[in-house]
Amino acid sequence: MVEIREISEEKDLKKFIEFQDKLYKGQKNYVPEFKKDELDMLRPKTNYAFEYCDAKFFLAYRDGKIVGRAGAIINRMANERWNQKQIRITRMDFIDDLEVSGALFGAIEKWAKERGLNEAHGPLGFTDLDKEGLLVEGFDRMGSSVTIYNYPYYPRHYEAHGYKKDVDWVEFRIKAPEKGDARIARVQQLARKVMERSNVRFYNIKKIKDAAPIIIQIFDLLSECYKDLYGVVPYTEKIARDYLRRFTPLLNPAYAKFIIDDKDKLVGFALAAPSFAKALQKSKGRMLPFGWLHLLKAIKWPKEIELYLVAVHPDYQKAGLAALLINEITASAIEHGIKYAESSPELEHNRKVQDFWKNFNVEQHKRRRCYVKHLD
Repeated sequence: MVEIREISEEKDLKKFIEFQDKLYKGQKNYVPEFKKDELDMLRPKTNYAFEYCDAKFFLAYRDGKIVGRAGAIINRMANERWNQKQIRITRMDFIDDLEVSGALFGAIEKWAKERGLNEAHGPLGFTDLDKEGLLVEGFDRMGSSVTIYNYPYYPRHYEAHGYKKDVDWVEFRIKAPEKGDARIARVQQLARKVMERSNVRFYNIKKIKDAAPIIIQIFDLLSECYKDLYGVVPYTEKIARDYLRRFTPLLNPAYAKFIIDDKDKLVGFALAAPSFAKALQKSKGRMLPFGWLHLLKAIKWPKEIELYLVAVHPDYQKAGLAALLINEITASAIEHGIKYAESSPELEHNRKVQDFWKNFNVEQHKRRRCYVKHLD
């Protein structure tokens, strides 16, 4: 028999986080969470998304042993923005047992109905910058610090309990061009003409702190550029500053590119970061006692990078600024001996983004899915 317990104490939140590591122990492609950041995300006092979200977290027990976990988020802003009555499934993990997964889905769906909602969908997070999408292809590939890794049996469980595909994201593994590739120089020459014509310029930095005057503008630009993408809601100032606090120290200035207009307003940016997958595996997601050394090594001497975000203001999207930003990151990658980059998840129908890679040697190696179920 499976018993579902709603979490009400912080000690159980820690059990909630630790269960994932126990379930995936020995799985070579699983990448642990940053433990402190994850705990902060689950607590209302440290996650500003709770200003417009309600959430519950559940643990599944059998014979006194934890055999599954799941979270549920009611994002009131998203429901209003998209005119929907949905609950979000988040951080759901379970052993390969349909009774266990069914009990967890049941707890989420019960709360949804109590709140007058009529659909459950996920996996999703509090915001569009949280991990989202169940892995359905690419189980044999290394996970990343910004995406979900799950066992191959998960999709079968979702579908067995009545969930169907709502939307897919795809991911690409991109081989960096060889040093001296003439295409890079040609685009850099073109960039000067494009920027003169558009009256914009690169905002160059040597250290991440040099971006302080403009970096907060990233979230205004994201809110504008991503507003029509699946499940996106605007970023509040509190959330924007919290993300900056958490992620800015992990950036390498070589892979942070910004374009501003003649009034010093940010009109485009591209952010990539060193891959932290191996560092997180070695540190088990903890900074202490020596986890910070693995992370520092990944930041200073990366072997691969992960492409996080690219955004260009709608007024400049036809000017080709996105291609210039990607080209600059590519040039930095070549200069620093980077051989491969991993794209972030891209909506499968977003051809505008996927066209970035048409001139690269790429492999579409992962696919992830958001499932949905109508609740009768």
